Amino acid sequence: MPCDLILALDVPTREEAAPVLRHLRGNLRWVKIGLQMFTAYGPNYVREVAGMGFNIFLDLKLHDIPNTVAKAVESLGPLPIQMLTLHTAGGGEMMRAAKEAQQKSNPNLLLLGVTVLTSMDSKGLNEIGVTSAAADQVARLGKLAADSGLRGLVCSPLEVAMLRQNLPAEMQLITPGIRPASEAGSDDQKRVMTPADAARAGSSYIVVGRPILKAADPAAAAKSILSELA
Repeated sequence: MPCDLILALDVPTREEAAPVLRHLRGNLRWVKIGLQMFTAYGPNYVREVAGMGFNIFLDLKLHDIPNTVAKAVESLGPLPIQMLTLHTAGGGEMMRAAKEAQQKSNPNLLLLGVTVLTSMDSKGLNEIGVTSAAADQVARLGKLAADSGLRGLVCSPLEVAMLRQNLPAEMQLITPGIRPASEAGSDDQKRVMTPADAARAGSSYIVVGRPILKAADPAAAAKSILSELA
């Protein structure tokens, strides 16, 4: 299964993002716009980046009562986005409501269920009352998402192989927590893997931010990661 690269556009301002996006046009297909940039600039910024030719992964991690999440999906559906995240911890009813709204507002939009944030480990889960290991919680939430009609998950690359064994083959697995082999540090991510290892494990897409954003030549950094995937 081929694996593609998504840039996490996690920068504080559109001015800082602009030169990176200019360098990456034609070298990268996917850009992830997260809560920071969406909160600062709103839907028009999504349209702006899409207008540069990028596919958009809108990472808002919706988590609220079912009706509120469904209405949010309806509001976001007309935007030029291809992926949208919500928290699987919101439960099956919430995910089913989101799926129904997505089918009405944007049938081609891929809803992604976030399982366990890659910043969390078993200790962090224990602090919020989850006594099972991170991998067990990912398996539980992943199955709930699939049973609720979702066809994509965001998860740590360390859980990809396990999910591939237990979920439908068509499930798209998007994995942050990726660091190129040349990167020694993992910053705030606790469950990480190299691009090549993530691809071999069965990731559909990998999400990379800092190693591209901080590179002297972002296009060269992206090409290097794509070569590692290949």
